[in-house]
Amino acid sequence: MEIAGIVSYSVGFAVMAGIYAVFALGLNVHWGFTGLFNIGIAGFFALGAYTSALLTTQPPDPALFEEFKFGGNWSQLGFLDLGVDLWFFLGLAAAAAACGVIALAVGFVTLRLRDDYLAMATLGIAETVRLFFLNEEWVANGSKGLYRIPKFLGEWVSPERYDYLYLVVILVVLGALFLAVERAVKSPWGRVLRAIREDETAAEASGKDVFRFKLQAFILGAVIMGIGGALFAHNVRFLSPLTFDPLLATFVIWAMLMVGGSGNNRGAILGAFVVWGIWTGTQFLPGVFSDPNLRFLAIGVLIVAVILVRPGGILGEERRVARPAEGQAAPS
Repeated sequence: MEIAGIVSYSVGFAVMAGIYAVFALGLNVHWGFTGLFNIGIAGFFALGAYTSALLTTQPPDPALFEEFKFGGNWSQLGFLDLGVDLWFFLGLAAAAAACGVIALAVGFVTLRLRDDYLAMATLGIAETVRLFFLNEEWVANGSKGLYRIPKFLGEWVSPERYDYLYLVVILVVLGALFLAVERAVKSPWGRVLRAIREDETAAEASGKDVFRFKLQAFILGAVIMGIGGALFAHNVRFLSPLTFDPLLATFVIWAMLMVGGSGNNRGAILGAFVVWGIWTGTQFLPGVFSDPNLRFLAIGVLIVAVILVRPGGILGEERRVARPAEGQAAPS
């Protein structure tokens, strides 16, 4: 492979791994810091992607959209005439808001119950979102999907250089989210989340409103996942309900967090790059070893290996130990 081809492949790999790192950060807020068992990541993934795509893309069938009062080219409002493609940022914000609203509704109903109810609710929401976009063709063209989703500043950058630009966008968004989550989890708010994760009863006995903190964490993680979905939509530029298969849109993200290190934001990002490297690297294996179905086997073997060698992940959670004050004896 020529140098140019290697560089192009590496940039494309980094773009997708960075997008999945955003999802891993959102899941880390849910599971890594709060202990919320979300197995419906695909639902927030799809909702964020479709929300941003619908706000920025010419409807596939304008007449059908007009019938349901969703017609017309929404970009005619004038944002695309400005020097900066504000529709891209509007799509990110709308995707985050949509996922936050759904998380508020789901969390308000389920977070007062046992943890398994949240798992069932998120799984149900994921399947509901997928089937909604599959069956309601007037919304997003059904199984035919949405296509020609616009690029960020696509009219200003040549196709050969677009991946480089989008990689910068991904890294900036990922870096901003990383810093925001790091600051949040290291604050008193984040310490309450850890206390809830370790012992919910003890946290409630100490006077903390456990339900409120869990709801806030659930919404924050969902918002991050919505942003990841929007970034994904403007990268692949085609969406269909089949895109959000639970294995690819939920299992793989869980694998990234487990491999990288639950409760560690750096580990979540590292896990995304490692697992995505395995996922894409299998295509270069010879013969039967390049079978796409073996990707799941390879990731499963990786998870087992990491659990055996480093149960907390490659970069496990950094445990803080309280040190005794000066002149005070350490506890025995």
